[in-house]
Amino acid sequence: MRLPACITAVLLLLVATSTHAGEPMARVRVAFDRDGITATRTEGYADPASKRAITVDDPVRIASISKLVLAIGVMRLVEDGKLDLDADVSDTLGWTLRNPAFPNDKITLRLLLSHTASLTDGAGYWQVPLDGEFKELLDDPKAWDAEHAPGTYWRYANVGFPLIGAVMERATGERMDLLMQRLVLKPLDLHACYSWPSCDAAAAARAVVLYREGKPIVDDNQGKKPACGITKASDGSCDLSTWRAGKATNVFGPQGGLRISAADLSKIGRLLLGDGEVDGVRLLKPESVRAMIGPEWTLKDGNGLTIEEDDPIRATKGFTCRYGLAVHTLASGLPDCGDDPFGDGVQRIGHSGNAYGLLAGLWVDRKAGTGVVYFSTGNDKPEPGKDSAFSRIEEQSAVGW
Repeated sequence: MRLPACITAVLLLLVATSTHAGEPMARVRVAFDRDGITATRTEGYADPASKRAITVDDPVRIASISKLVLAIGVMRLVEDGKLDLDADVSDTLGWTLRNPAFPNDKITLRLLLSHTASLTDGAGYWQVPLDGEFKELLDDPKAWDAEHAPGTYWRYANVGFPLIGAVMERATGERMDLLMQRLVLKPLDLHACYSWPSCDAAAAARAVVLYREGKPIVDDNQGKKPACGITKASDGSCDLSTWRAGKATNVFGPQGGLRISAADLSKIGRLLLGDGEVDGVRLLKPESVRAMIGPEWTLKDGNGLTIEEDDPIRATKGFTCRYGLAVHTLASGLPDCGDDPFGDGVQRIGHSGNAYGLLAGLWVDRKAGTGVVYFSTGNDKPEPGKDSAFSRIEEQSAVGW
């Protein structure tokens, strides 16, 4: 019996959906050592609509790994004497940053970078327009942890990183995305950018499209550089000549908006392996790298949340148990911690990323001199990890899938 065409179409759709249910749209893995890339693996499409196969050179919005790269820029300014990790950031911002419940406690770059500044993401951090004032978000009581003083409790807060970007802008007079090009990306010859304005057209044309629930949601560039590529002004315009230092740094995504390829990100990993030097370029002093690693915070007696509150994927407690200056240490070995996606007990440093269906990681074993970058896209409802608080696909990507 021959089925009607409409029923056949529905059945084919169901088969296709069930075949790919829970599977990412693309996966990339790059292994490296101090000297360079040692192995690569790719699978799937950078742009499923056009069936463009993914490569290790395609830039992707790498989510919170952006924080680690931003911290490298901060440390360069610290080395240059432009910033002080322990100074009150209010002095540079030009306005007073305080937790209303603890008005006498200063907030510093060290606290912001280590997620111990008593901030929360309850008031948001992404929505301020180009012509807006980021500091107005902090008038909302939901932006603050009223129960824990600055420096006493670890609570993952994206909101702190636009503030860090604002401090960088105020200290230098330079736009954050262009400043990061000068401090980090261009010296390392990386074709990367914090949001699209400072990227070249060729890189933007190769963007990895991020999907959620089967629909393109981020960087559907369709082979060209976006006309704007940042959060627009409140009237819908996108005139970057109206930029004002320290006012709305969030539009460039310091907390998660870095577009970078897996191959280029491996060079950041090699910089950490090389104590601040890679391919003959000395970007940081060894002591600056050690300061980033820390740790600044280690879980003890309930002094932190250990999860990101708005992360439904990694909801298992114990995801983060040791943290430095935007650097996460894995395999802490602490009780009730599921912070070892590799499953081998080896302490690695780096950072994870999770946004818009992307799951990513940059992890290095400084003792062995090796590391890995991985990411996968289209992860709507990934399976929980088998042996850690990371998702199952992250565990697979960590060891090679």
